[in-house]
Amino acid sequence: MKTLDTLPKKDGFYMPAEFSPHHGTIMIYPERSGSWRYGGKKAIPAFRQIWDAVTEDEELYLIVSESKFQKASSYLKNNRHAHILTIPQNDAWARDTAPTFVKDNNGNVRGIDWKFNAWGGDFDGLYADYEEDNKLAREVCQILSYDCYHAEHFVLEGGSIHSDGEGTILVTESCLLSQGRNPQMTKEQITETLCNYLGAEKVVWLPRGIYNDETNEHIDNMCAFLNPAEVVLAWTDNQNDPQYPLSLAAWELLHSETDAKGRNFTVHPLPIPVYPVCVTTHDLEGLEFAEGEDNREVGERLAASYVNFYFTNHSVLVPQFGGENAVSDALAVQMLQEWCPNRKVVPIPAKELILGGGNIHCLTQQIPK
Repeated sequence: MKTLDTLPKKDGFYMPAEFSPHHGTIMIYPERSGSWRYGGKKAIPAFRQIWDAVTEDEELYLIVSESKFQKASSYLKNNRHAHILTIPQNDAWARDTAPTFVKDNNGNVRGIDWKFNAWGGDFDGLYADYEEDNKLAREVCQILSYDCYHAEHFVLEGGSIHSDGEGTILVTESCLLSQGRNPQMTKEQITETLCNYLGAEKVVWLPRGIYNDETNEHIDNMCAFLNPAEVVLAWTDNQNDPQYPLSLAAWELLHSETDAKGRNFTVHPLPIPVYPVCVTTHDLEGLEFAEGEDNREVGERLAASYVNFYFTNHSVLVPQFGGENAVSDALAVQMLQEWCPNRKVVPIPAKELILGGGNIHCLTQQIPK
């Protein structure tokens, strides 16, 4: 592995769309006791369904601590598409801590190592011990033999960017202009940095994301590309829901914008769960919060959204929240199947995942083919 101080765009590299072909997917075994109930035991069934779905289509690189190696191996034994990497980490959010991958027109793939500060550092970060997470991207590149761009001067999480692979990047102002990210930089400077590292020509800035999203409203919970110039947007028709003005502002922005190639956006509204997913007393059982870690509270509304799906090579893995949202769950599956007719839509039980602080997309990071 070589560490590179050049700019990917000047080197001819760009971030492909997630719907483009993958070599594989990176994930991390859940065990942080402040995120995952009973040290991950309650979340493992959902993780295993994701692992199984990924390995039907592509390679899975599962990062584990030494203490969980044997357990992970028992779950993945005889799966020739699963590879276990023993690397220290602080939590399981591979989207934000694993490398962002870029490629060139010859098929060469490289990683980018951003600075990670647990979604806000000293300003409003969610946990204080993120040193191992900040090291993770370059260690993954080292083990998997990908040259790596050094971008530790810039705080960024993978969940805060979406690429169409044709020059357009989607972000939210609430996240990338947060005081906990790069407060010394202007919006224009951030735009330029994103274009230089992601090989893009245009950044489309949505004002906000999902209500009460503790990542300062990552784009991957709010809006995602299905194809170039075609997106899904988290939506509600309930004008009394605090999400309504956030989604309406994004809808209006997308209909007033074009992508990097001058195309108008086709926007598909994807309803959020009808009933807000909130923390119950039972949900707090088995959680142990470290000093300086953001806590869960009874009644807290979680940032549940079906937009936090993940594309594998032939599937769409879609969160399902269960209970009184069974009808909402089924509608999300039906709509995504209509919009992605050439993929299999795979519903994944996601209540334990959203309780951990994110969802399927937050837990996965694609490696381009």
